[in-house]
Amino acid sequence: MSEKRSSILIIYTGGTIGMIRNAVTGALESFNFDHLLRHVPELRQFNLNISSRAFNPPIDSSDMNPALWRRIVEIIHTNYDKFDGFVILHGTDTMAFTASALSFMLEGLMKPVILTGSQLPIGVLRTDGKENLLTAIEIAAAKNSDGTPLVPEVCIYFHQKLMRGNRSTKTSADSFNAFTSNNYPNLAVSGMEIQYNSHFIRPYNAEAKLTPHYKMSSDIIIFSLFPGIQQSVVEKILSSGEIKGIIFRTFGSGNAPKAQWLVDALSAATRQGKVIVNVTQCNTGSVKMSLYETGLQLLDAGIISGRDMTVEAALTKMMFLLGEELPIEEVRQRMKSNIAGEISAS
Repeated sequence: MSEKRSSILIIYTGGTIGMIRNAVTGALESFNFDHLLRHVPELRQFNLNISSRAFNPPIDSSDMNPALWRRIVEIIHTNYDKFDGFVILHGTDTMAFTASALSFMLEGLMKPVILTGSQLPIGVLRTDGKENLLTAIEIAAAKNSDGTPLVPEVCIYFHQKLMRGNRSTKTSADSFNAFTSNNYPNLAVSGMEIQYNSHFIRPYNAEAKLTPHYKMSSDIIIFSLFPGIQQSVVEKILSSGEIKGIIFRTFGSGNAPKAQWLVDALSAATRQGKVIVNVTQCNTGSVKMSLYETGLQLLDAGIISGRDMTVEAALTKMMFLLGEELPIEEVRQRMKSNIAGEISAS
């Protein structure tokens, strides 16, 4: 009796990877799965059932937003029992935001959701899209000896690296090696073979049930410190009645100027019920507000440590928690806690 073939659903949202140059006009045309099979005939060599869904029209990743995240979640939820894994083709500019958002919106996910894309269109001779796509599909279909998914979580696969989605960030606009996971090890590295770092992959839980979440609050701002920042600007931002949450990008290990007006403005904002999370502007490392006096003053002002979360993870986590309309104190507590592998143990 032959083994049942795994089924993979490709979800094309838009982005460079789906662009194919018309041989007659020279213009770039967007995704069509028949075109994809023509340009990537290796897909036919997979012993898999591969289906596709495409956004119509395709979305430039700069236009990605929570409403489109909801569409992706709905597609995955509707097809969850029909497919063994999902590959999302996505523009690179906001891919890390989407991967982070999906990690929170797809509670109880126990199947691979692999986002990938490319820096050059798949119809271009030197494209990086072909390898990214083929390996992403292989990872989405990979199973343990007991038949359970090898990577049951939301990931980004790009340039020979599989990274946890909510630990990834885009670090290069023009290199094929466009994404990094600075504060968490790669889940796999591809070469002659795909080497999985199983110890760092979220364990499979047979009891988990997929619970999709669709509400995301956008009443949030990312606010970066810089030398010479003006009191009037800061106070205007922090006192805005439309803002419910603030991702506060600070220096080094979570430090800010010792100016009393800044502490007062932050304290007033937290008393008003705003959730403020401190994340570092550095590429690697963690916020440790108890390390220096300049960080301790932020703790006293009610600022939450984002520890080693990426900006993308901190933002989408806050959007998710505020969207759930939880009590503010619960939002603050859950921002400190690990929900989907986005934050390291203290």
